[in-house]
Amino acid sequence: MTPQQKAESLGIVFEKLTPGYLNLCVRSGHQLITSGHVSVLKGKLGAELTKDDGYKAARNCAELILRSVWNAHGTLDGLRVLKVLGCVNSAPDFIEQHLVINGASDLLHEVFGKDGDGYHARSALGFASLPTGAAVEVEAIFEIK
Repeated sequence: MTPQQKAESLGIVFEKLTPGYLNLCVRSGHQLITSGHVSVLKGKLGAELTKDDGYKAARNCAELILRSVWNAHGTLDGLRVLKVLGCVNSAPDFIEQHLVINGASDLLHEVFGKDGDGYHARSALGFASLPTGAAVEVEAIFEIK
């Protein structure tokens, strides 16, 4: 199954997006670089939200990223995930940002293969706040093979 087919089998719906204020995914040479995509879920991890809530929010961010990449490239096929940056809206004593961002990484592994094109470098960081009060924000860089 191709990455595009796998994403669709997971229920991810791809439709043309209307351009907004910022470019959600820009091509530079053989790379696709996404803007940060924020989760629909709002709140602070380690306060009103649990690690599991954050995991789902990070997965939501990865779905949004895949839609933006599809809009810029027309398919998910022929891509390799290079880098993921995950930002977590964290209470001061919350230290499980890496487990939250696994939600994004796990989806990318499912779509592109954990031992293949989905195996990526990653950073997971805690922040005092994120835009719109989002629980999680994720950005990614893809290589066009």
